[in-house]
Amino acid sequence: MIHMWRALGSKPEGERLARVQQSPNHRNGVFRNALTNREDIAAALGQMMRGGAQRSPAEPLTVVRRTREDYAKPPVDGLRVTWFGHSSILIEIDGKRILTDPVWGPRTSPSPFFGPKRFHPMPLALEELPPLDAVLISHDHYDHLDFPTIQQLAGTDVPFYVPLGVGAHLAYWGIEEHRIIEMDWWQEATLDQVRLVFTPARHFSGRGLKRDRTLWGSWSLVGPQHRVFFSGDSGMFPGFSEIGERLGPFDITLMESGAYNGAWPDVHMGPEQAVQAHRMVRGKLLIPVHWGTFSLAAHAWTEPAERILVAAEKKGVRVFIPRQGERVLPGQVPAQQRWWPDIAWQTADQAPVLSTALPEALRGELASDLPVAAPSK
Repeated sequence: MIHMWRALGSKPEGERLARVQQSPNHRNGVFRNALTNREDIAAALGQMMRGGAQRSPAEPLTVVRRTREDYAKPPVDGLRVTWFGHSSILIEIDGKRILTDPVWGPRTSPSPFFGPKRFHPMPLALEELPPLDAVLISHDHYDHLDFPTIQQLAGTDVPFYVPLGVGAHLAYWGIEEHRIIEMDWWQEATLDQVRLVFTPARHFSGRGLKRDRTLWGSWSLVGPQHRVFFSGDSGMFPGFSEIGERLGPFDITLMESGAYNGAWPDVHMGPEQAVQAHRMVRGKLLIPVHWGTFSLAAHAWTEPAERILVAAEKKGVRVFIPRQGERVLPGQVPAQQRWWPDIAWQTADQAPVLSTALPEALRGELASDLPVAAPSK
């Protein structure tokens, strides 16, 4: 019970709350998206309760095991990413090591006893991580901000770059204030020559009954030689184009591609819109993330991979889907191996996901690629 209570985190107060309230994205006590989100939670829960799709692997997944020695030498061309699963990614860029949304816990829940359970062991033990220059957090949902993982990282000296308000959780869990850098959209920090730009997203936040008391967003890493975009969680919105115009092109985009549902089309993109977002930010190599680790939606667990391959081929987008623990260098991408099993899944025709409230031009472009027929029963 004590663990669950502490895992909920804490709310912004004092000077931290004052900074939150000064944000142009904060109105009437909460943070807001530029576009209104539509969510039909009852419909989504009904789909999940009815079941039908194979939402988790029949057997634990085999991962590519890593040790600290694997990172003793920097990547030859200055850029390498390791996908540990879901949204936890080690980005080695122009001499810096940056970890995104570290979740090493067994469940995405305030409790170690219930909640979505991990499909696979972590490819690298937390204590085996090489020295980090930064940890980036996209928002405070349990599958992106993990209490036991943060507790372990509290014993290091790594700084945390987080959205406005999220620092309250970290401080409550033992991270010293000087290691917490809170940022609003379009604010940036530097690690020597690598810029960390906190860029917009279309999502929401919250770890309890109250939502949107903290901000959410994406991250753009801009080095002297390379650029990487990490989407965090987001629905489709025109801001991707602005990110691409201001900070692109990106050598690698790490796009959330799973946990989608036609009943919540504005907070997760789904595979087809992830491919479009990759194009909008001017990405070169797309690596889909936020799938293959936890069951967080009603679709088959392999469906994001299947659908993103179809969408990427249709649009001529270069994509690679690594196994958890696999390292990717953009100049040395191997041939795609289908390491996931062949199970039943729904196509974009059968289960379309198309965000609402989009400008007519963008909606028209998306609708031409994403059928809007009712999903099959």
